Amino acid sequence: MSMISEFKTFAMRGNVFDLAVGVVIGASFGKVVTSLVEDVIMPPIGLLLGGVDFSNFFVDLSRHGYATLKDAAAAGAPTLRYGLFVNAIISFLIVAFAVFLLVKQVNRLLPKPEPPAATRPCPLCLSEIPLGAKRCAHCCTDVPAAA
Repeated sequence: MSMISEFKTFAMRGNVFDLAVGVVIGASFGKVVTSLVEDVIMPPIGLLLGGVDFSNFFVDLSRHGYATLKDAAAAGAPTLRYGLFVNAIISFLIVAFAVFLLVKQVNRLLPKPEPPAATRPCPLCLSEIPLGAKRCAHCCTDVPAAA
């Protein structure tokens, strides 16, 4: 089998397509959540905290005293952008919660797996006996070990 045909067989399996669809949907979902955090959630939180814009919180490592992150970035000053980090943490928490809710709903809809059998029928009287039984309690027949 040639390498091209092997790759075609690999690429045509359902798992690869499922993964590709998941990556595309995940990237789009990430953009939606980023917009939700930056454009919907953080402005009211900033307003409640006195008009604070978290994305503009930074520490100027050059100690020149830039007023905004934009000014520091324009000057090429090194900065610790902890406000953007706070936004990223909030975005992560929202995505994690949304994935949790999705998985919870999918698990609720999927059928529950059957527990493994703890008993087996006696070959003579067909009554249920434990898997490890060597003799049937109902008809006293010796039974072979469970396979």
